[in-house]
Amino acid sequence: MNKKRLVVAFSGPSNSGKTTAIVKVASILQDQGFKVSIVKHDPKDKAMFDREGKDSFKFSQTGADVAVVSPNKTTYFKKSTSSIDDLIELFKDFDYLLVEGLKTLELPRISIFRDRLDESYFGVTDAIACDETINKDDIPNNIEKLDLNNPEELISWINKNAKRV
Repeated sequence: MNKKRLVVAFSGPSNSGKTTAIVKVASILQDQGFKVSIVKHDPKDKAMFDREGKDSFKFSQTGADVAVVSPNKTTYFKKSTSSIDDLIELFKDFDYLLVEGLKTLELPRISIFRDRLDESYFGVTDAIACDETINKDDIPNNIEKLDLNNPEELISWINKNAKRV
């Protein structure tokens, strides 16, 4: 298994374009033949993956960890949180692991901004990807500046700066 195993995180306020940027980056990397895994942080525990009435929902309600296996996918419902190391172990076989959120994790991080900068991200940010609505002069000099509308530029930064695991 000769994989790159590069991990990078994306942060930013709601509706800043994180998901769109990750989708663009992941699509390009996969088109180039790389295996991409994505972790999304759900800080308010709002994401719903199952519907009431379904067997898997009933199993999940027992408090047990549940895996649903079908011909094309495996869905895993674990009743506790996971560390980034747990997730790296779970995904094992990847070239790129893209993490959305989890601001407290010590990972190389691209923060994404549109319309306004949020300085509370500066301390955990290695690069800022933004569009023309942001005045790049307002970004501290120790943070690299990337073009949010140029996913290839984001990939180039990831290849240079992501954490190898």
